[in-house]
Parts: sequence; C-alpha cells; structure tokens
Amino acid sequence: MTKTPSDKLRCALVQADTRWADPPANRENLARLMDSAPGCDLYVLPETCNTGFLGDSDLDEAGRHDEITDGREVAWLESQTGERGAAIACSIVAEENGKLFNRFVLTRPDAGTVLYDKRHLFGFGGEGRRYTAGERRVRAGLAGRRVDLQVCYDLRFPVWCRNDDAFDLQIFVANWPRPRAEAWRTLLKARAIENQCMVIGLNRAGVDGKNIDYPGSSGAWDALGESLVGPLDDREQVATFELDFAAQDEIRKKFPFLPDRDRFSIES
Repeated sequence: MTKTPSDKLRCALVQADTRWADPPANRENLARLMDSAPGCDLYVLPETCNTGFLGDSDLDEAGRHDEITDGREVAWLESQTGERGAAIACSIVAEENGKLFNRFVLTRPDAGTVLYDKRHLFGFGGEGRRYTAGERRVRAGLAGRRVDLQVCYDLRFPVWCRNDDAFDLQIFVANWPRPRAEAWRTLLKARAIENQCMVIGLNRAGVDGKNIDYPGSSGAWDALGESLVGPLDDREQVATFELDFAAQDEIRKKFPFLPDRDRFSIES
C-alpha cells in the first residue's frame, strides 16, 4: 500500500561532538541528545557517528573492531527508531566481507532500514585507501516522500547529487573540517536551489582524535535556498525545525524548473 504523502515533518539536527573511536560512548551521548528533543519524526546525526572519521588501523588500536563487525550499530539505531517512533539518519563505519564502508543508515519506523555506501571517498584525507566506494545512488521513501541519501564529500559533485527522479528532500551527513566551512554552507544552499528541494546538512562539532577541528554549521534550506534553520554555531547541540512539503509543492508548481533539466546517465 502506498503511504499518503505527509505535508510536514518535524526534524532534529543532532550536532554531536563525536567521541573518538568509542561506539558505546557515542551511543550513550546520541541517545541523550535525541532525548532532549522528543516528538520528532526524523533525527539526523553526523557522519561516522559511531566512531569519528577513522580507518581500520585506528579501530584496531582502540580495541573496538568488534563493535564494527557484528552489526550492533544498525541494531541500536533500529531499536532507537522503535522506541521513538521516528526515523534516524546518519552514517557509520561498517565492515562487510572484509571491506570497510562509510555507510549511510536510514532507519524508519514503518518501512525498515535503507543503506547507502558513500560514493565519493575523500582522497585528500586518504579515505580511499581505507574504505570501499559505493556504486549506486539511493533514494528512500519517508512519510510518503522521496529522500536522497548523501555523505559529506558527495556534496562537491552536483552530477551525483542531481534531482533527476523527483526526490523531495536531500540529506547530507558530514565530518566537514572548519577551514572549508564556507564551502559546506555554500554548496548545501546550491544543492537546494538547483535541485528545487529541501536540503538538510548535518555536520559534527568538536575536535577529533587527530586534532581536526569541526565547525558544526549544520542547517536546512528550502527549495529557494532560504534557511529553515541554522547554520548552527560550533557547539554540540540539538535544533528542531519543520519541513513543509506542501509549501515546496507550491514552489515547484509556481516555478517548474526541474522539467527543463538536461538528460544524461551516470556510469558507475
């Protein structure tokens, strides 16, 4: 049965200071932060919210490799979704068939879990030496709407992010460093305008185990590029807001730009 589209979705930006290589501490902290904003339909958490932005050697040194291989992170996210009756979006470090993935996880209370493996690995930071790239774009249903799932560095590649199949919302989760914060904010706004959809960008806060500083700057933008919330400052915090899909539908009717887009396909 097709779910009737929802006009509004109450969301929470969970801008956490991720605990380095410590999944249990992150689970405890993220639950505490979500508890501070009850009654939301969607909670958005950072990229690699279970560990921070690290690779296999960091996991081994921290003695936490078992936390990545046994699937307990997805199970925990699904349990949180069940308890809260809300969807949760984030990415985690996941291992499958001996390979590491930076894996977007969207858990939903009424439709199961959807996974997307990050396509664009951050070569400048050595991500491609540790992780395996995803091969397909993923759209997921949420409250009768279509959502595009993206992770951090994907944001810099508009062809991969383009709205060529009528999605309504685009979610980016990130560990985006402070020196490039202006690019983060600018590209999120650009994706909203060019794709004529609402965009959520959730970045972590704090300083990680490799002394990389993160600015927060999480926010959300509407289909005209206007801010719905944020960008937030650099503190760990939770901000709530509402997505109004009915208003977006009216924008698309009034300004039907998407039908004029170029037609092409992406080769994996």
